[in-house]
Amino acid sequence: MMMVQPSENIKGIFLAALLTMIMPLSLGCWVLNTAFDTYYGPASDWKPISPIRWLMSALVPLLFVVRAMQRGSLSKSGVIAGLLVGIVMMISSFCFFVSMAVFFLVGSRATVFRSARKRRMDDAFKEGGQRDWVQVICNGGVATELAILYIIDHGCSETIIDFAHDYNASWLSVGVLGALACCCGDTLASELGTVIGNSHPRLITTLECVPTGTNGAVSVVGLLASALGGFIVAVGYYAAELLMLPRDLVAASCPQWPLLIVGTIAGLLGSVIDSLLGATCQFSGYCTVRQCMVERPGDSVHHVSGCPLLDNHSVNLLSSLLTALVTPVIAFHVWSFFA
Repeated sequence: MMMVQPSENIKGIFLAALLTMIMPLSLGCWVLNTAFDTYYGPASDWKPISPIRWLMSALVPLLFVVRAMQRGSLSKSGVIAGLLVGIVMMISSFCFFVSMAVFFLVGSRATVFRSARKRRMDDAFKEGGQRDWVQVICNGGVATELAILYIIDHGCSETIIDFAHDYNASWLSVGVLGALACCCGDTLASELGTVIGNSHPRLITTLECVPTGTNGAVSVVGLLASALGGFIVAVGYYAAELLMLPRDLVAASCPQWPLLIVGTIAGLLGSVIDSLLGATCQFSGYCTVRQCMVERPGDSVHHVSGCPLLDNHSVNLLSSLLTALVTPVIAFHVWSFFA
């Protein structure tokens, strides 16, 4: 007879408790939302959120992060941060959540790809690609902040990207897409570009050959992977948009397929911005003792590039912010061309 470990019982009880609490919590939020709309709705443009949306916004992210924890993709702190980010993204727009979920799934798969080789090259490599709360916030924080602004400006619903008729909602939506495309593109460039191919990468600022794993190094494979990452996130957004919005509304509005072009550009652009920041503001050195790349100076470390001003988390956060600000400008011109 198989014995069940106490830790497994505790996890099961904890999960059951969370699932039990979801229904009353979501219904409670719906009641408060309805009361707010009853007293202040006529004086504002706020649209009440349905109880089904409240329930799904709590249930789907919870199941998603629990599954990620079971697979070792998230630490305990990462689960909490991921749950909060997921709830905000889900309740604001299903398109936002699907884009984020696609990024997380693809990025997690890419992180464990040829992990043995990555372990030999980088002393900061984490087995299984487990993400903590810092990594979750640095990769999803900008998109979450834009999603909150989207809720304040537009409400909790999906929308057509149309800068001519709804500029604010379109700007914020494309900003979310840009931030996630940047993070996914940079993740694929880092995780795939370092282990695919035999050519040495080149530092983006000087084009000199540098060791694999150097911050700010780029390669043809890495750049293609970053564009692919942005494209994949855009596919998730586009598919969710077609699924959630009425077909007659989509058919009567301006074309939405330029999302694929914008996402691809954002993935590539975000990776380039990340590389520029990494090459200049992030230290890279080769440790002769460990025989791998490190991010801190030391007696046995040979300086390769950059200065110890930012760490990898700061670079990810800043690059996603810059990409989120630039992507709506690119999208505006793309839609103007195809409209």
